[in-house]
Amino acid sequence: MKFASRNHVKVDEENPYWISFSDLMSALLVIFILAAVALIIELTQRTQDIDAGIEELKKAEQARQDILNEVREELAKQNIKVEIADNETVIRIPEETLSFKSGEDQIPENMVTSVKSIGAVLHTAIMKNDRFNYLDTVFVEGHTDSVPIKFGKYWTKGNWGLSADRAITVWKLWSEELALEPNLNELLNHSEEKLFSVSGYAATRRVELDESTPELRAKNRRIDIRFTVKRPSIEDLEKIKPNYGKH
Repeated sequence: MKFASRNHVKVDEENPYWISFSDLMSALLVIFILAAVALIIELTQRTQDIDAGIEELKKAEQARQDILNEVREELAKQNIKVEIADNETVIRIPEETLSFKSGEDQIPENMVTSVKSIGAVLHTAIMKNDRFNYLDTVFVEGHTDSVPIKFGKYWTKGNWGLSADRAITVWKLWSEELALEPNLNELLNHSEEKLFSVSGYAATRRVELDESTPELRAKNRRIDIRFTVKRPSIEDLEKIKPNYGKH
């Protein structure tokens, strides 16, 4: 027994890096605890990032809703009618407020004052409480009926060119003839890019599919003002999504 004891001591002395099983398990337990703490911290941070993104998006949606409602209410006080459409993302200027003649892009003289008022009220609503910081783009959209153009200056451009020029006509009236500070053309979005843009849709987004009468066709010759809001970028979502789902 004494020989065995001395031999055991000798083995320990010849293996200074030998670690007991209990010491090894203790070390693994510490590593596990540290990893768990790190995971909890990471999940907490990701949850906070997601919550912050959702909260920012809610603020942007609220800012857009406030703009649309205020524009409609303020214009109603001036007996100027506009409508809120497309799931509360669009201010629609109906034909009784602005109606283009078939095949033309000019604003009728008796409607110029109302269209100017829309631009001024729009400016006030966007600037209030710096709401423009929550917007990505404000599109001035031109539309036409589905009647093909067979003569006149739009014979080659067709309804696509006509719809775009109608939007441009309204935009020029707002950006060049309204004494606003800052000018609508100077407004920038959250990315320091121009806030306003102009587009034409021809007859692809008609509000009246039945165009059997001149009155129904007139409803489609209109201007829409579409508001898109600031949203998380793809890069932001990619940073959060892959690991969040795995944990």
